[in-house]
Amino acid sequence: MEKVLFASAHVDRIDADCSLPPKFARLLDKCGYEDKFKDKRVAIKMHVGSGMGFYTIHPIFVRMVVDAVKQAGGKPFLTDGSFSTDMAVARGYTHEVVGARVVGAGGEHDRYVYTVKTDFPDLPEVQLCGNIVDADAMIVLSHGKGHGHTGYGGAIKNIAMGCVGYGSRGAIHALMRAHFEWDSELCTHCEQCISGCPTQAIRFNDRDELGISEHHCRYCMHCTISCPTGALQMEQPLEKFEKFQRGMAEVCRAVLNTFEDNRVHYISVLTNITPLCDCWGFSTPPLVPDVGILASDNIVTIEQSALDMIDYERLIPGTLPDQLCPPGDHGHLFERIHGKDPYEQVRQCVAAGLGSTEYEVEDVR
Repeated sequence: MEKVLFASAHVDRIDADCSLPPKFARLLDKCGYEDKFKDKRVAIKMHVGSGMGFYTIHPIFVRMVVDAVKQAGGKPFLTDGSFSTDMAVARGYTHEVVGARVVGAGGEHDRYVYTVKTDFPDLPEVQLCGNIVDADAMIVLSHGKGHGHTGYGGAIKNIAMGCVGYGSRGAIHALMRAHFEWDSELCTHCEQCISGCPTQAIRFNDRDELGISEHHCRYCMHCTISCPTGALQMEQPLEKFEKFQRGMAEVCRAVLNTFEDNRVHYISVLTNITPLCDCWGFSTPPLVPDVGILASDNIVTIEQSALDMIDYERLIPGTLPDQLCPPGDHGHLFERIHGKDPYEQVRQCVAAGLGSTEYEVEDVR
């Protein structure tokens, strides 16, 4: 049974020592970083967000992770997608603030990659980011939040979408490829679908008909989620959803296989838990009170425990964007919102041999 270290965000006494940062410091002391990271180049993989988003991981927690690695004798650097590093500066992830430089995972132009084969016929190969593969060790520092494709975005998504080149990211998304349907009578031509598309794959032609470029589309579903009238829909068969989750699990396995045993550690920050991924470029109100911070040596364990701790019963009224209301009547909070079981990605990682869902929590006070 895997152990999960947990620092609760709950403050039981009006005392700075009872707040989350001191608890997190005590959690980091229990992580055994000297054995994992001494004399190692440690990639701290995180999602730095984009646009006007302001609910990414607070720099104070990033700095604490960086300092913990340094104190253990490691050599840390922060990394995310090659074209995300400018966004890191906007959120305070600079060398001066967090104590480590930020580098593009796939090099300056997302061309520094290693192509590896997988055992998944629908995704026969992936391009792993060179600065991830070259690192001696890795900390997967994730912000837990909702996600339109997977239900939940945490450590699995952080690796599967953040440790591959943009071409492979598109190929993984394309596992959800399906038919788009556009209802011209419902469409108001507000162009929210266009502004929400990260690859500029959508446009209206001279006859005001909507078109989507399959060459550019990566099936992230930002367009369908952002459409205020439901004029744009995409078929989402269960088998495509499961195939997408398996693809992410296969990529996680490919990435983790590049590291020696005991060289990867997971930290998931469950604060400011919003319904949408940080890649949207803006933030909506957090859905539930802050939970805290989790740490584990296993990717399945960190995801299972994080999902278990995000409770629908604690949903704060009025926090869901109107287009996502009302939530469904069964399943996890994120399944109710997005209609996708967030535990499926965990099941696929179990099937890929990446761990067990059995865990015990050690509450660090």
